[in-house]
Amino acid sequence: MTRTLESLNIRSVRDLELANRRVFVRCDFNVPLADDSRITDETRIEAALPTIRYIREQQGRPVLASHLGRPKGKRSAALSLEPVAARLAELLECDVLLPDDTVGDAAGHLIANQRPNQVVLLENLRFHPGEKADDEDFARRLSELVDVYVNDAFGALHRAHASVHALPKMMPERAAGLLIEREVGALSRLLAGVQRPYVAILGGAKVSDKVEIIEKLLDVVDSIVIGGAMAYTFLTAQGHDMGASLVERERLKLASSLLERCRKRGVEVHLPTDHVVVDEIGPGAASRVRANGEVAAGEIAVDLGPETVAAYTALLAGDGDGAAPRTILWNGPMGIFELDAFATGTTAVARAVAHTAAFSVVGGGDSVAAIDKAGVKPLVSHVSTGGGASLEYLSGKALPGLGALRGGRR
Repeated sequence: MTRTLESLNIRSVRDLELANRRVFVRCDFNVPLADDSRITDETRIEAALPTIRYIREQQGRPVLASHLGRPKGKRSAALSLEPVAARLAELLECDVLLPDDTVGDAAGHLIANQRPNQVVLLENLRFHPGEKADDEDFARRLSELVDVYVNDAFGALHRAHASVHALPKMMPERAAGLLIEREVGALSRLLAGVQRPYVAILGGAKVSDKVEIIEKLLDVVDSIVIGGAMAYTFLTAQGHDMGASLVERERLKLASSLLERCRKRGVEVHLPTDHVVVDEIGPGAASRVRANGEVAAGEIAVDLGPETVAAYTALLAGDGDGAAPRTILWNGPMGIFELDAFATGTTAVARAVAHTAAFSVVGGGDSVAAIDKAGVKPLVSHVSTGGGASLEYLSGKALPGLGALRGGRR
């Protein structure tokens, strides 16, 4: 059964009276910036637009707030939300006002004089140490600026920070935005009533980052496809020599235990059988393929080999011995995706996922970037904006920001 906000006792922004009211909207505008402050991926900005536009259509006055980067409680010109404000103004086709602080007289003045055709974007929340500290005094200062609270920052729901956790509990009228509503609905389809076969594709650097989701998936998936450096830990646990590749040697027993549990539960685990290797990592590094699954001393595995790419894409297309998957979860790259020379495996998986008929959910920055770069993002059923938040939600963990939205005036 698909979980809904109502089943969680959480109101939707559509349940609020918004006309002529100041609406605090916690967004996730933590976007990547180039050295010249140019936004290099607008996915999170685009994901927030439906809620912002809905509030404006209802004659509400949006007061947007977000963090950006890790300024450690201090002002940083490099982490100002100014580039986000400029892009929002273009996308919303209206004035987006950016006060020089998150709270205080400047912010209060702009909000008090905000016209219907204007949006206010508060400066980076993390310029204040009270944000990460979940400080109630900081949250109270934010609450004094607005009338109602809407959280649409799914990617921040797993953080007990002031604007996500302390603030909504102070606001009698609080709700989730349209993005969170979509995320909860899509991700819940991966937890119960799943259409089978269900394949989980997990990549990235560390087994330790994915332990809890793997343990949860054991109960629901039919197979797990593993890539990225985390695969090298599993392969080492099986007795393979991975040379100088990244291996979490302190997690080898855990990897062995997880593989054994998968075997006992009948969950198929697919690991790379060949690798693209280099002597040192860099844009111009000469690469070669180790076809026997072993990596020589001093060599570093950086991507899936062609045999593995063919096997993984065949599995996702249903061209192998089994039926084509009807549900797919993908989180994490298959190699050092940041370097184009080592992005072949990740790109191949992106295209294979997009061209299945399965209900597909893709999350995690590199995975989302891969489907975007491959030009197949529109073909994916749901692109999740939350990396860590998505994994914690699917792992069954309580998300502080989601819990803080429960209740609210009816």
